[in-house]
Amino acid sequence: MKLIIIFFISLIPISNLWAHGISDADKQSMIDGGYLEYISLGASHMITGYDHLLFLFGVIFFLTKFKEIVQFITVFTIGHCITLIFATFWGITANYFLIDAVIALTVIYKGFDNLEGFQKICKMQKSPNLLVLVFIFGLIHGFGLSARLQQLPLGNEGLLLKILSFNVGVELGQIAALAIMLFFLNLWRKHDSFKKFSKLSNYALCFAGAYLFCLQMYGYFTEPIKSNQHAFIAVEVETSKRSDLLTVTIPPGKGLEYKFYIKKGDKFTYKWKADGAQLYYDFHGDYAIGNNFKSYEKKTALKSEGDLTVEFDGSHGWYWRNDTEKEVVILLEVKGKYKILGLK
Repeated sequence: MKLIIIFFISLIPISNLWAHGISDADKQSMIDGGYLEYISLGASHMITGYDHLLFLFGVIFFLTKFKEIVQFITVFTIGHCITLIFATFWGITANYFLIDAVIALTVIYKGFDNLEGFQKICKMQKSPNLLVLVFIFGLIHGFGLSARLQQLPLGNEGLLLKILSFNVGVELGQIAALAIMLFFLNLWRKHDSFKKFSKLSNYALCFAGAYLFCLQMYGYFTEPIKSNQHAFIAVEVETSKRSDLLTVTIPPGKGLEYKFYIKKGDKFTYKWKADGAQLYYDFHGDYAIGNNFKSYEKKTALKSEGDLTVEFDGSHGWYWRNDTEKEVVILLEVKGKYKILGLK
């Protein structure tokens, strides 16, 4: 029993209690790296994804037959692959705190089911079809993974391969985590304490799910104010009518962002040109309140110009990536009502 407790404590680092998101270091490694980095990120995200692991732990807790374990894990995997791949490819997303809150509810559900709550409390003869529900819950978990992946500047080039690479990493991480969980469970089942503490363990699973649900809902109501580096409450940001001629230097093999804070309804005129090489860029905006963003234009080009009438308060600007071996300087002309945020 002590081994199980130590194992799960190790899966929930204190620094990651709020959400297992995409860190700035991960974002930079994805920008600078290739498909192997996406595999690595997918694996580490699953291994540290305590809500996913708690649900899987509940699913396999009483399963002893290899055939049953494979059956349930397969339908769960199919479910989360579907939403991870298609939601990311089509850009379907939602607030990740709410998604993770729903995932926490799936943890509570599995603990409740393991405690025979449907029979004892709901007076049902048997629980709902678990195989179908595990597939549905897999879809929800995959949507959560997709919401996290979409925090990266994925771009259009090689998008499907990036998603598939991340998904391969998720599956590798899941296999590794399951192997460890099954090892501990099989070891624990040989002791009398398993039967003695199995009910307590599933009460703990329900409690953990409820705790994670509360954390995610707290994050949903408090995080919008600090959800990204350039997020502000609109009324506190002073913008002014101005025009600027700026230079932005992109190091070889690197990517960076340059942002402006613009309020809803204001017009922003821009024109930029790269000196010496075409750059991949993503012209986008990040909402001031919330965790959403909107991409206006993605392509590889030497220059771009246009007008933007902003639809929401937030930071707006470009992510540029220099894939050459030489430094590239961008000459940027902007005009409108805004506040310069600068390099991210």
